[in-house]
Amino acid sequence: MEPMSETPRRRMTAPQRRDEILDAAAIVIARAGYDGCSLEQIATEAGVSKALIYEHFDSKRELHAELLGRHATEIFARLETCAESGATGEERLRLGVDAFLSFVEEDRDAWRVLFRDAADPDIVEALAAVQSQAVGVIAALMASDPDRVEHDRADQADGALYLELHAQLLAGATQAVAHWWYDHDTVPRAAVVDRVMEFCWLGLERVASGESLRLAGEANTSKR
Repeated sequence: MEPMSETPRRRMTAPQRRDEILDAAAIVIARAGYDGCSLEQIATEAGVSKALIYEHFDSKRELHAELLGRHATEIFARLETCAESGATGEERLRLGVDAFLSFVEEDRDAWRVLFRDAADPDIVEALAAVQSQAVGVIAALMASDPDRVEHDRADQADGALYLELHAQLLAGATQAVAHWWYDHDTVPRAAVVDRVMEFCWLGLERVASGESLRLAGEANTSKR
């Protein structure tokens, strides 16, 4: 009896093989963490050799950085698509927050890949770049808000910096809530979105109407 021949490996283009390796890396890194996984494990998950991985990526760090970029691109695309469909500033923010939390809910492995190992010195730079990009996307969405009104304030000349500051607050708060929600996934997404809106939007709405702590302080002083 002639020996059975091995099943030939499905031929792929270089981009397809690269995507296959990234898919396998997402599974392995989510399971073991960045520091706890190896290229050998990723190769096994992908059904390829370690040498083939090196044909596409110079190191585990480069592979992880590209994986971060792929997930971040998906998140930003969701944010822009959903937020831009809102007719008011409040709708835009709600849709954007819901889009972000939908990603966390639908792809928990990807969320772990993005933020689980944030303290690892080997990937801090890549994570910082993703977070900086997120702030930029949020700031751009805020700048195009149909309800946004410019007010005469001392920092008017620094409007872009002012927007970046608010975007940083929004991004940080929502990310912190997502971390919490990852460990409390019995809480409905709609309830989490409502809490974020209560925290973020009520304050932004008052600022948009021209209210500020400085003006509030001046009003309180005049009443004395």
